Amino acid sequence: MDRYQEQPHLLDPHLEWMLNILLEMIRNEKSPPLMVHLCFKFLYIISKVRGYKIFMQLFPHEVSDVLPVLDLLCRQDPKDTETWETRYILLLWLSMTCLIPFDLSRLDGHLSTDPGLNRESIMDRILAVAKSFLRVSDKSRDAASVLVSKFVTRPDVKLKRLGDFLDWCLTTISQTSEITMEGTVTLDGALQSLAQLFKHGKRDDFLQYAPTVLQCLNQKRIAESNQATLRKLGVKVVQRLGLTFLKPRLAKWRYQRGSRSLAVNLAQSSVTGSVEATKTDLESVSQEEDYDIPEDVENIIEQLLVGLKDKETIVRWSSAKGIGRVTGRLPKQLADEVVESVLECFSFQETDNAWHGGCLAFAELGRRGLLLPSRLSDVVPLIIRALTYDEKRGACSLGSNVRDAACYVCWAFARAYEPSELKPYVNQIASALVIATVFDRNITCRKAASVNILSPQGTFPHGIDIVTAADYFTVGNVNNCYLTISVYIAVCVLVIRELATKALHNLTAQAPEYMANTVLPQLLPMATGMDLHRRHGAILACAEITHALYEIATQKNSWVTDFLSSDTIEGLKNIHQKVCRISLVCVCVFCGLIEKLSLSKMPFKDDPVITGWQWLIDDSLKNLHLFSSGARRGIQDSALSALAALCRQYYQVEPGVANVEMQDQLVSQYLSALMSPEVLTRCGCALALGSLPPFMIRGKLQKILPGLQAACKVVQKAESQTEARRDAATAMSQVCVAVGVCAQGSPDRVLCEGNIRPVYEALLGCMNDYSMDSRGDVGAWVRAAAMSSLMDVTLLVVASAPELLSSDLVQRMMCCLVQQAAEKIDRYRAHAGTVFLRLLHSTDPAVPHIPHREELLSIFPPETGNSLNWNAASQAFPHITQLLRLHQYQYHTLLGLTVSVGGLTESTVRYSSQSLFEYLKGIQQDATVLQQFGDTLLCIFRDNLRNDRVSVPLLKMVDQILANGCFELFTSEESHPFCVELLALCKEEIKKSKDVQKLLSCVAVFCGMVQFKGDVRQKVLVQLLMLLCHPFPVIRKTTASQVYEMFLTYDDVIDDEQVLADVMASLSDTNWESDIATVRTHRNQLCDWLGLPRPILVTKVTHLGN
Repeated sequence: MDRYQEQPHLLDPHLEWMLNILLEMIRNEKSPPLMVHLCFKFLYIISKVRGYKIFMQLFPHEVSDVLPVLDLLCRQDPKDTETWETRYILLLWLSMTCLIPFDLSRLDGHLSTDPGLNRESIMDRILAVAKSFLRVSDKSRDAASVLVSKFVTRPDVKLKRLGDFLDWCLTTISQTSEITMEGTVTLDGALQSLAQLFKHGKRDDFLQYAPTVLQCLNQKRIAESNQATLRKLGVKVVQRLGLTFLKPRLAKWRYQRGSRSLAVNLAQSSVTGSVEATKTDLESVSQEEDYDIPEDVENIIEQLLVGLKDKETIVRWSSAKGIGRVTGRLPKQLADEVVESVLECFSFQETDNAWHGGCLAFAELGRRGLLLPSRLSDVVPLIIRALTYDEKRGACSLGSNVRDAACYVCWAFARAYEPSELKPYVNQIASALVIATVFDRNITCRKAASVNILSPQGTFPHGIDIVTAADYFTVGNVNNCYLTISVYIAVCVLVIRELATKALHNLTAQAPEYMANTVLPQLLPMATGMDLHRRHGAILACAEITHALYEIATQKNSWVTDFLSSDTIEGLKNIHQKVCRISLVCVCVFCGLIEKLSLSKMPFKDDPVITGWQWLIDDSLKNLHLFSSGARRGIQDSALSALAALCRQYYQVEPGVANVEMQDQLVSQYLSALMSPEVLTRCGCALALGSLPPFMIRGKLQKILPGLQAACKVVQKAESQTEARRDAATAMSQVCVAVGVCAQGSPDRVLCEGNIRPVYEALLGCMNDYSMDSRGDVGAWVRAAAMSSLMDVTLLVVASAPELLSSDLVQRMMCCLVQQAAEKIDRYRAHAGTVFLRLLHSTDPAVPHIPHREELLSIFPPETGNSLNWNAASQAFPHITQLLRLHQYQYHTLLGLTVSVGGLTESTVRYSSQSLFEYLKGIQQDATVLQQFGDTLLCIFRDNLRNDRVSVPLLKMVDQILANGCFELFTSEESHPFCVELLALCKEEIKKSKDVQKLLSCVAVFCGMVQFKGDVRQKVLVQLLMLLCHPFPVIRKTTASQVYEMFLTYDDVIDDEQVLADVMASLSDTNWESDIATVRTHRNQLCDWLGLPRPILVTKVTHLGN
């Protein structure tokens, strides 16, 4: 049904038959209560999508429906949180049945003639039900207010009960405190019912009560409530009171643009003066009347104006609509005073809330023709200022809601006024909207502005061209806005400034001399100035322009210094030193400057500034923990890029030869930092080693690789160095790729026979990192990095020296990848699958020694590399389970499947278990293959005994396998070795365990093992009976329940029918959550009936020394 949320009217042809089917089941007396509630739940879903106002009209509302619906509603429990949909729909249904055109006293029957029967009238019962549901905390409170509006406004009810009900509402409001949640709910219900009554009731009926209601609300001071919903409802009631005080009328003075009907407009399009014709028609409908405006109306308008400044959007929006409705019934002079009051919301002393409320009010006034064209000269400048409204508050800024509302005002004005009325303001509005479309940092505001560019049909200059280039979807991408749609911007936001400087980079090619001689000299003083934002943008701009000039110079076979004056070069060099003396505002900026100046080959070699740059990079990498979590990744990446560029330009004595002093210094300090207690220091320095150019690594490889390999190992489980291990694994592959491969080369210079195995051992060790902390499976980060590194290193080696890869390394690597590809986390499963297929399908040359290559290619043909979606469990598991039939992959495939089949994610469990059972179904008649599968399963269990990450999911998987009868072939043999060892492993797994989840899983496995005959069955029963007296009540209760189901499923366990009946009765009737002594008596009785020895409680013996 959610598919119809945006166009619910498409459901209209189908609503009636859906409603009839569900009501038929509801009315059927044989329908169980759960089905009835489910039907009402479906009805609620339909009403939610289509809207209750439309949907409730389809409910049957015959006289015969009133009592059944009322009786069913009275039987509901208002405190039952599971069935609130039932109460909601019944209240809506009752609202419709209340519309029957007969006096309700006719339904009371003999009530009036037989006073001996103490029974309420239908009218009183419905009112009592409505009042009771106005106090509940669920959505049925909303439906109860609808019921009140339909019922109390009936002619017969309003004569007898209207005054009493309003008294009840006002008493409730006066005597209820909003301090408690219950009080808030009660006030909500009372205010909702008042709002609905004054909305749907006749003015003549309610006018006499309006002053009293307004006085009650003023005394209660709803507008000062802390609850936004109460303030909103207060505004709704107040505006309805205002409409009650004022006579219904269509203001003759309002601005009118054509007809509301498209057909009428089209018919009049060929007739001149169509607008005047429409005005004349409207004049005949309503005549201006002079009458006294009640004094209470001024109070109401004041409250609505205050509501425009409320801190919650829902209150401001309701107030704006109230302003529009009430103003439409005022004389022209008073309406203009309201407009004047709204204009006061746009003072710079007001908050963003007032600006937002003012925009909403002007949009409503404009839509209704209540803002006359003579006022546009006052309003339009304020709206243009609202389109760029931005208020700094601490580290963030406010105003996106104001700008969005200003776009809504433009939309409303475009549809309210003739183009000729807006013509004097079109250029101003167009410019403001285009700037907001392209340059507003908030995506919602950009999209809102983009859809309004062409609002006044054909009146925006170049509107078609603009909206084509900057349509609703195009402006969603901020990069596209700044780098494609425009190259001119200056906004004080870090990301925006970065995009703006990239735009300057693109513009440099158009006027390099102007950029070098005019722009750069202007930027340099700003780059060392005191204004933080200007300094940041200027430094970025200097870096981008210099690099753009270098690229131009390279194309002309010249140097960048040919474009720059000596003063400019000196100024660029001194930026770092001058700014560091003021404040280190943003490391990313300086690292970006270092990178761009290094790439531009500025003549700073052997200059002291290089030492300062290196210190800044090193300090950033070693102190990442001092920066905010959001800034760390950006700082790290910019520092690494700067390091690589700096080394290439300034640390080479000659091409390919490193400055030995700097090489020793950098490598030694980064290696020593790998042992730092700060995990982020390890991360930064590990990646720094991976970022070094090849000439800086050669000659130091025998120090770098062992250092990174040591950093990959889990030394202490209590020590969380996961991120460091992840980055060390990444850096290891980066180092290997940088130095290259040579089979007989020096281990200190290239990847060769002497150092390749430790690299693979370290990365394969990372594939078994399943570290956990409060963030979850953080070891997955290490595994993902290891997979990527293994792929990079393997493809590198295969391309140059495939003979370096031994068969055992390749087999272990492929098996580890298969295991990861069968596990439960979609993202890492997809990554493993992608790496696995990349290595399998590599052909230039092929990766050697891949086990079962031909069978793998039949399962994963080359075209699956693009078509197979590893993220989708429905696609991945049918492929991966086929590897179970390949002997060398079976262990790791089943190990990965274990955590998927026994996991928690519904889709993963469903598709992995389906695929596993499809495989098991295919080997049911092959005892050898089934035995091999069982041995592999037991081997995994043994290897992971008391490893909860594997053992608990494995127990769940074994339970499913047994329940599906996949080991039925073993049941024909008494005490089959598989079930004997499985029982022993299960007993060992739960020995002294207090893990409830593990114990419950083991109970399920024990119940499934009863299908095996012989001594195993007796031993399993003994284990289950022992668990019936487990210290945990939940274990006892669940065990009893599952044993009960077990005896129903396997009817051959107990031959004697009387014994079976006694056992089943004892299991179902005993309170297994009572004290152990009582439970033990019943358990021992079960042992006697089943012919099993009673378990003996082992007492602990304490040996005391002399």
